[in-house]
Amino acid sequence: MMTTTSQSKTEKQYIETASLSRTFIRRSFATLTVTLLVVFALVQTVPFALTIANSLKCRPVVQQRPQVFIPSPPFGVDCRTETGAALPAEATSTLFTFNPALEGYQRVFEYNLDVWFLNTVYYAVAITVLRLIFDSLAGYALARIRFPGNRVFFFIILGTMMIPGVVLLVPRFIILQQLGLLNTYQGVILTLGADAFGVFLMKQFFESIPPEIEEAAMVDGANRFVMFGRVILPMATPALTALAIFSFQGTWNNFMDLLIIVGGDASKHNLPLGLAQLRGQFGDTLEWNTFLAGAVIATIPLALLFFFFQRYFVEGISYTGLKG
Repeated sequence: MMTTTSQSKTEKQYIETASLSRTFIRRSFATLTVTLLVVFALVQTVPFALTIANSLKCRPVVQQRPQVFIPSPPFGVDCRTETGAALPAEATSTLFTFNPALEGYQRVFEYNLDVWFLNTVYYAVAITVLRLIFDSLAGYALARIRFPGNRVFFFIILGTMMIPGVVLLVPRFIILQQLGLLNTYQGVILTLGADAFGVFLMKQFFESIPPEIEEAAMVDGANRFVMFGRVILPMATPALTALAIFSFQGTWNNFMDLLIIVGGDASKHNLPLGLAQLRGQFGDTLEWNTFLAGAVIATIPLALLFFFFQRYFVEGISYTGLKG
């Protein structure tokens, strides 16, 4: 009897020890995983932090090695002496800190940054609105209207997503040239006003809506257009929001298409194209603080967009995996 009791206690202790060991291993693994993710995230932020820091430095400090990230008072220092000569790096920085200056942000507005910014906003808003209209209509037609060649047409749209964008640059240039739309706002908006990904995204979402909802609306006397506008579109708000975000972000950062369409007219450049032109204009005497100040200004709207609507980025990707 005593032997049985002793064995029972030993087994219980063994089980408790094993359970504690497993718990320790799980917690250690979780801690290690979180630590690695934090380190990886910090590494990813280094280039952006360096961009912001260099945009706030005087020109000689940007070229100083090693690079410094830590700002220190005084802020808003003047990078030049009373005679107009540039201050040496030692005057506004130490081995670990630098005195922030606004020279780069003041200089960048001397190179039409305001024009590029307004053009970028115009392109992004106009193209996003057109894509919401055309992509939702096309996606609904493919999802709900069974017409001859429906699936073939859908596969053709999917096929265009598999073609590298650079392959279409020359044909697009020739077509726009023949239509007289090169170096025009209309050429940009009409060319990019609809895209295959948006059609695919909306089709996948519309197919997730139960058909019974539309049947009930038809019984109440709604035609196809009324049902689409008053029933389906309100239900598709999450997908439309995701499409708007993807479209706005993609258009804001679009460089290659704008280079082909309006590359010959500097007054119609967007921010990526304008900053690239600025980089070439400086040549070997590139003012890095000015160039990086423009890059920071171009990034701020997208950073705010992602901060406030980040959950829609994830939802937008998940919608493409709905039944199809």
